[in-house]
Formats: sequence, C-alpha cells, structure tokens
Amino acid sequence: MPQTYGARVIVLRKTKLGESDLVLTMLAEDGSQLRAVAKGARKPASSFASRLELYAVADVLLARGRSLDVVKEARLVEGNERLRLDMEHAACAAPMAELLDRATHTGLENPRLFALTRTALAALGRARPQEAPAMCAAHLVKALALLGLRPSFTLCARCGAEVARHDGGDVRVSFREGGVLCADCASLVEARVVPQGALAWCEALLGSTFSQIEDLKPDLSASFSVLRFCQEWTKEHVGFNLKSLNFLFTCGLF
Repeated sequence: MPQTYGARVIVLRKTKLGESDLVLTMLAEDGSQLRAVAKGARKPASSFASRLELYAVADVLLARGRSLDVVKEARLVEGNERLRLDMEHAACAAPMAELLDRATHTGLENPRLFALTRTALAALGRARPQEAPAMCAAHLVKALALLGLRPSFTLCARCGAEVARHDGGDVRVSFREGGVLCADCASLVEARVVPQGALAWCEALLGSTFSQIEDLKPDLSASFSVLRFCQEWTKEHVGFNLKSLNFLFTCGLF
C-alpha cells in the first residue's frame, strides 16, 4: 500500500491531543470515516487552523501511521464559515455531524452520504435562521435512509398492508418494528401515536431536494416534529441519543 494518499473530506469532529495537536474525525468522499492527527493544528501560525475547521470540505494528503494516519497537507475547498459563526446554524449543523460521527465506520463505503452532507451543509449555510432546523431535519432523515434505516411511512411495518391515513389524524408507529402499523398490528406490538402531519413532513423532506425544501418553507413546528422523530428513530436503530439534538430542543434559539 502507498505510504501517502489523498482524500476529499468533511470535518465532523476535532479532539485535542497533547499541547498543540488535533485528532480529526472526517467523512471521506467514499462515505467511510477517516481519523487522522493534524500535528501542530492548534498553534496560531498553523496552516491547518483555517483549512480544517468543523464542517469544512477539504482536500487532504495523509501519511499512514501505526494507529492514526497523519495529515501532511490540506487545501480548503468549502469553508462553510456561517455554520460556525451563527449560533442558530451551528446548533443545526452539530446533529448532522454527530450522526455521521457515530454511524459511519472506517472502510465502510457509502459515497452518497458524502454528496448528501456536502449539499446539506451548503443549503444550511444559505438558509435563514428560522429555516435552519428544516435543513437539519432533512439531512437526518435522508442520512438515516442511506444508512439502511429508512422508515416505512405508507405500508404496515409488520404485515405490509397499506395503512389508511386521514388528514389531521394520528397514526400508530412502532419505532422497533420499523414504521407505521395497520389497525390489526397496532394491537399486537408496542406502538406510539404520531401526528399524521409529522409523518407527512418526514416523507416530504425525505423525497425532496434541498432546493425544493427551500421552496416548501416548513415552519418550525413541522421541522421540530421531524427532528423528534429522527431522535427516536436513531435511539431505537442506532443505539444512542444525539446529544446535540437534545441541545437544539432546549437551547431556546428557536
């Protein structure tokens, strides 16, 4: 194997190491996770400081190491600066990065995750503060689907029958079984009542491009209903709560 290699990455997390180094957790262009050390990145004069910020897209040259690879060079492609400077945008970018940090793995490729996340970060950067939760919600529900965890919104998750849905009504959902339930199956397993509107918005965000979502202009109530659905879905199927999403629910920014 070559001792050095290049990669286009999105920076998901930075962890302090020693007096001046950083351990970077990154999403590579092939959808796998990369972890590498950026030596001296915390020094004021380091060229890495501005090129490997959170949520930035960068081209990096890495040298293979014993436990962690080492960043030798970095070129900034997209800075996404607004996602770090504005509190509302930072609060909405954090759950997107946290999900990928926890759910992606070294060597497990999923190229569509990178393309999705790059587009979502750009859309979030363009959004007004009140529109930011919708961009976060859209990314989460789409990323979960790409990770193989797509909910069933129209067919019963147990028997496959079409589930009747009425405007303004509630729907029985089993997060454990994988989606909505028909009336017969809802009596057999643990189910939760979810407003029809919340599921409709989940479907709308899942099936729309980010440009279309900008035109849909979901209100905060709709956006947060999708975010709460994603939190429960992640807890059930990935095994953890998104701490940054809990912060978004309680921070009072919206």
